[in-house]
Amino acid sequence: MFGTRDELLQWVRKVAFRLGFVVVILRSDKATGAQGRKTFVLLGCERSGKYRKYKTNLEVSITGTKKCDCPFRLRGKPIKGGEGWVLKVIYGLHNHELANTLVGHPYVGRLRPDEHALVVDMAKSRVKPKNILLTLKEKNENNVTTLK
Repeated sequence: MFGTRDELLQWVRKVAFRLGFVVVILRSDKATGAQGRKTFVLLGCERSGKYRKYKTNLEVSITGTKKCDCPFRLRGKPIKGGEGWVLKVIYGLHNHELANTLVGHPYVGRLRPDEHALVVDMAKSRVKPKNILLTLKEKNENNVTTLK
């Protein structure tokens, strides 16, 4: 049980990070009183789904994709009465290897707002990027951001 939706998302992402994969929101909705609408959040592995070509008139090129139709799914729903959220495992297995490290991963390497402000301030002070990165890593040991 979790107090809020944000607590649920934060816990799931932290556990997934330790295990070596990234959880993303696949679908969510909020009950508006319309028939058939319920509040929920559907979470899944970032590698779920298949690659979808957006421009159909281009030549076929050979490119790699992370998508491998991973079936991993979690569903979060609020408890009746509004006292919190509950998490259910719909399918708990992956069809791919989990990463040993997520260093350099684009989703996990995102900066928090306070880290972003620190980078902006240090860049305005003409601090070298290498030193900015070292400062970020000193402040947060779980930071997996790279110079890119």
